[in-house]
Amino acid sequence: MNTSRFMLSGIDVLPFVVRITSQKVRRCFSWIEPSYTLSEFSGGSFALDSSIAQAQHIDLLILPETNLILVASVIEPLRAANRIAGRTLYSWSLFSPDGRAIETKSGIPVPVAGAFRPQRETAPLFVLSSYHWQRSATSQLKMLLSQTARHREMMAGIESGSWLLAETSLLDNFSATTHWEDFEDFAAAYPQVTMVRERFVIDRKRITTGGSLPTLDLMLELIRRAHGYSLALEVSRLFIYEQERTRGDLLQVPAIGNMRILDTRVGAAVKLMEETVEAPLTLARLARRVGVSARHLQDLFKETMGVAPHEHYLALRLNAARRKVIETRMEFADIAAISGFNSSSSFSRSYRAHYRESPSETRRRLKLKN
Repeated sequence: MNTSRFMLSGIDVLPFVVRITSQKVRRCFSWIEPSYTLSEFSGGSFALDSSIAQAQHIDLLILPETNLILVASVIEPLRAANRIAGRTLYSWSLFSPDGRAIETKSGIPVPVAGAFRPQRETAPLFVLSSYHWQRSATSQLKMLLSQTARHREMMAGIESGSWLLAETSLLDNFSATTHWEDFEDFAAAYPQVTMVRERFVIDRKRITTGGSLPTLDLMLELIRRAHGYSLALEVSRLFIYEQERTRGDLLQVPAIGNMRILDTRVGAAVKLMEETVEAPLTLARLARRVGVSARHLQDLFKETMGVAPHEHYLALRLNAARRKVIETRMEFADIAAISGFNSSSSFSRSYRAHYRESPSETRRRLKLKN
């Protein structure tokens, strides 16, 4: 059995034109490592210095009868990251086996840039499939995948796309996962693949996922590895997304799907930061509220999130301010006040240092663009 558990119908197609390419692919995708465990390591704030601001480009090969939600699970977190960062961190291009628009399982067509061909492209390639992947597994397509694998920095099998990669021997001697209903069949069919019961697996130059929501988990993890916890948390909050939630929990929580903030004290501090953007707390008050010393909280942030508390706090406040700059006509002095800045000048300085343009330049640029 090779089916997806998530189906969408009756919704508008997103403006898909997909391909994730990069001018610095090796650097941007340095998160690929020979381990499938979700160990915590340094991230960094999402201040956009020149070393990480190059756009990453991804190619997506989408097979017929793929669920629309699966496509959105890859693209929408990247679109959200671009929106929050205020510049293009990610770009993408969609391809199909024959160059025709993909007919998704819900009957909504997704336009593509053309037919997939094995170019000497190093950009990551995501292979997306939900139903009946075997119908697309022609000898020609398998040959094309084998050829392109020689040059790709990374290849990902998204949901049933993992079957096609395995069928092409591209998962041999790698760890991988697939949807839980297909797990035993996959393991029996491809004994040369080390199967792991995880929502997604990153093993060196290969990635696999176990469904649509695990794919969202994956994209948040990739954003975190490339640009740090702060940006990944902001993307997660846009989707009001968390893996587990009890009835008493607030909607906006410091969680990134399967990659939660493991230290509860850091999680509590992040939640307090999100609730006090307009009137920021001092480090000492934050620490008292979560029951640790200021020095200990600073160390915990460094260990868990890879940044100091004030860096994450500032990133949250600037993101809140940027939304007002972009989406409203509020005076900058008012935006500064509701974002916890003492004056317009201090707000403008921090804004420029973070986004490499002033608030007025942001509005002027968007006005010209529109």
